[in-house]
Amino acid sequence: MEQVVFESVRKIFRHRPAWFNWVGRERTGETVALKDVSFQTASAEVVALLGPNGSGKTTTLKLISTMLLADSGVVRVGGFDTRHDGGKVRRQVGIAVPTERSFFPRLSTRENLEFFAALDEVPRCERVRRIREVLDEVGLEDQADTLVMKFSSGMYQRLGLARALVKRPRVLLLDEPTRSLDAAATMQLWRTIHRLAHQDTTVFLATHNFAEAAAVASRVLLLHRGELLADRPMARQPDGKQCEDEAAELRALYFHLTSDRMPDECLDGAQDLREGATRAERIPDEKQHGDNPEDMSHRAGAAS
Repeated sequence: MEQVVFESVRKIFRHRPAWFNWVGRERTGETVALKDVSFQTASAEVVALLGPNGSGKTTTLKLISTMLLADSGVVRVGGFDTRHDGGKVRRQVGIAVPTERSFFPRLSTRENLEFFAALDEVPRCERVRRIREVLDEVGLEDQADTLVMKFSSGMYQRLGLARALVKRPRVLLLDEPTRSLDAAATMQLWRTIHRLAHQDTTVFLATHNFAEAAAVASRVLLLHRGELLADRPMARQPDGKQCEDEAAELRALYFHLTSDRMPDECLDGAQDLREGATRAERIPDEKQHGDNPEDMSHRAGAAS
């Protein structure tokens, strides 16, 4: 069964000026965020929603999570319609956004996760273990008892990921997850994504960075001005390296759409990041196997 299904989905945002703006220049109007978008994804896929700002990436994630409802068309998650079975959909979906501001600053990391685990109906007998696991997964185990008000932007973003993971979602939604992360944390995130995919979790990654999409995703959905222009699998060679011709074709299309100069180093950077992610995936616990975090950080830094 397909995990996430979009059938001719259309979403329009209608905006009206504030009542006190009658002397200003703001006028009524509408913005078409998605135009009849259709696609299907299966379990264990890592899907990159690639596109420039305003292409509809975040809207797509919000439609999957039921934060928004489609104006027309159908969105199904795990066989449930987001419009009619929102509660069943939300039990399967975890979402992490870089602008997350719902945490309690005067509570510790652990206390915040305990609160949200209760909201997500995580069984009480499993909460302690799950919180310990996700803190280790996102690299915050040493800050479990630190007040959130003392967190940096990157730590705050990792806490948002931990919150999304504590419910063990079947579908994980990540909106620009590396915005505030350093190179080492970025590599740890890629390792987490691949591990989740091996556990039959479908991961959606929204990004405007081609190197990120090419390095991590098994499939790329190219969005531009609300339209789905390409749906391409990111084929790999037996050694895990990317098929250069397919990546180059998608890269050319993306940079043509965004009217940017196509940097020659973009594909090389994507390949370096992919190799680092693949290496991290082969080593589940770098602490036990003697991996060198500085080497991984250097690889990720070169790709960025």
